[in-house]
Amino acid sequence: MPFLREPSHILILLIVVVVLFGAKRLPDSARSLGKSLRIFKGEMKEMKKDGDEKKDGTDGSAAQ
Repeated sequence: MPFLREPSHILILLIVVVVLFGAKRLPDSARSLGKSLRIFKGEMKEMKKDGDEKKDGTDGSAAQ
């Protein structure tokens, strides 16, 4: 039995979320979640960039 296949299941879930968290806190929670995802995405890009530099044999420092 798949979860959240029916529109009524999604509606019930949304009602439960609004009742639990309250309509005033939902925008703040969504904003915080968005900021967290942006930070996470930026960190993942940095990790990938660092991994590519190490694979190329460069460490990002200039040889003088």
